[in-house]
Amino acid sequence: MTPFTFPVLASLLLSIFSIAFAAEKGSIGINYGRIANNLPAPTQVVELLKSQGITNVKLYDTDSAVLNALANSNISVVVCLPNELLSSAANDQSFADRWVQANISHYYPKTQIEAIAVGNEVFDDKNNTTDFLVPAMKNIHTSLKKYNLDSSIKLSSPIALSALQNSYPPSAGSFKPDLVQPVIKPLLDFLQQTGSYLMVNAYPFFAYAANSDKISLDYALLKQNPGNVDSGNGLRYMSLLEAQLDAVSAAMSAIGHQDVKMVVTETGWPSNGDENEIGAGKENAAAYNGNLVRRVLTGAGTPLKPQDTLNVYLFALFNENQKPGPTSERNYGLFYPDEKKVYDIPLTAAELSDGQSTPANESKTQVTTQPSGNTWCVANVNAGEEKLQAALDYACGEGGADCRPITDGSTCFNPNTLEAHASYAFNSYYQKKARGTGTCNFGGAAYVVTQPPRYGTCEFPTGY
Repeated sequence: MTPFTFPVLASLLLSIFSIAFAAEKGSIGINYGRIANNLPAPTQVVELLKSQGITNVKLYDTDSAVLNALANSNISVVVCLPNELLSSAANDQSFADRWVQANISHYYPKTQIEAIAVGNEVFDDKNNTTDFLVPAMKNIHTSLKKYNLDSSIKLSSPIALSALQNSYPPSAGSFKPDLVQPVIKPLLDFLQQTGSYLMVNAYPFFAYAANSDKISLDYALLKQNPGNVDSGNGLRYMSLLEAQLDAVSAAMSAIGHQDVKMVVTETGWPSNGDENEIGAGKENAAAYNGNLVRRVLTGAGTPLKPQDTLNVYLFALFNENQKPGPTSERNYGLFYPDEKKVYDIPLTAAELSDGQSTPANESKTQVTTQPSGNTWCVANVNAGEEKLQAALDYACGEGGADCRPITDGSTCFNPNTLEAHASYAFNSYYQKKARGTGTCNFGGAAYVVTQPPRYGTCEFPTGY
């Protein structure tokens, strides 16, 4: 396969590569919980969010002071209909109408409400509100239609991983049988019909703390590690979070909803905990959240769905001193109530490109921003031959990739296919650019993977 056959098209494609990537990379948001008596005023919080470059925030209610403070801020907002209101919203359309008018249409569009979380981890609610979930969502959707907001505001409901009957290996992921027909399938039907996505709360910390003798800490923290191969599909997982998310994907696929997207509405790691909360601490919290931010903002998906971007809301903005439960529950914040950082991690692509690595407050911990384990760049065969060839020509030419191993007679010439050669060239370019944001895209002709590519006996480099 000889490169450099479409140089003109390559130049044209190059001009749109960065634009195409901007639409495909993941996003980082943050949960703004307020179970505390010492937090700054909402107006101050909005200024803090702006100063950190955070443009996505998730709330747990529709507090008027918070929604007013967020008006005209250019921050996208997810609000919540609390679990205690589900039965009223499910049984009374007029209640749903009044709630939407008072809590959504009254603020929109000055406050950029993009989604409503109907309930939160309803399946774990001790008050047994599960039966009300989907009827409440349908009534709220009807109300949004009355205000012509149904096309602007999505509806979903965050589920915890406890909704799974099985999560290991990820390919065997399945939902609890008693939830499937009564609520999971109707929920996914509704999400598919309305073009929405499933909200998932995933905490590798819990799994690690309960199984630290079996789970590698590096695997849980998205650090360099050998990974784990799924015996069912052969995919190599480099982090516990990816494995958890793909278990949810497999569970959805098992009941016919493989096309429903996911958003991680909660994930995080506590900076302090009780003696029995193994792994809690600033250094690990900084590592988990810092590595996750890089993972998300480089645009890579999971091993099962490599072309789907990860959109994640970190938990949480502040340490909340009135939360019940173990010490960890009050120590998930990135910030103290006085707005000082608990530890310093990058939160934006700009900070990542600057290679930010700074010490945490009250600690000498260094927060690294290197990729979570090795990542590679491979060809997207769905882009079509012309686009792949043009991107290959650019990578091996102007892009400066080392394409000598894929020339005739060299170590990686075989298999002599466009996909294999393009993957090698794209990965060479990606590694030479230090796996920087946007360097594995080529206008949609490539994407990042977290397991080593396999094309014959050719070994793909992981750095230069």
